[in-house]
Amino acid sequence: MDYKIRQMRESEYPLLQDFIYEAIFIPEGQEKPPRDIVFRPELQVYTADFGRYKDDICLAAEADDKIVGAVWVRIMDDYGHIDNETPSFAISLFEEYRNFGIGTAMMREMLGLLKERGYRQASLAVQKANYAVKMYRRLGFEVIDENEEEYIMLFRF
Repeated sequence: MDYKIRQMRESEYPLLQDFIYEAIFIPEGQEKPPRDIVFRPELQVYTADFGRYKDDICLAAEADDKIVGAVWVRIMDDYGHIDNETPSFAISLFEEYRNFGIGTAMMREMLGLLKERGYRQASLAVQKANYAVKMYRRLGFEVIDENEEEYIMLFRF
């Protein structure tokens, strides 16, 4: 599949609402939550006022002349929060664009950007049952904490 990864433009940031919805892990056999779940405070932390802070960085994946995925980081008090110097990841692809290596490529590109900008580490939270856990491990993320449902993972530069 042909795709390119590029900086997301500020005018495209509203798409992060769609991508945070797509990022919600739905275990097999369960129904998707209502679309307005993205307006809950625990999810708004990923998208509200995005681009206003120096640690807000977003890349978009483009295929078929449209944005099909996004990976973004910010310093936020989210599920994967480590400290106020460690950016937390969010990543999402529209379902029909998954399993083509686009997510891995977006993660690698973002990790490279974070390293260039002098960050020492980056974190994320992921449901234990999520197939993406394998990708994060392959990329070099390590589990540093967990609860019943999630891993907190850290990448050190």
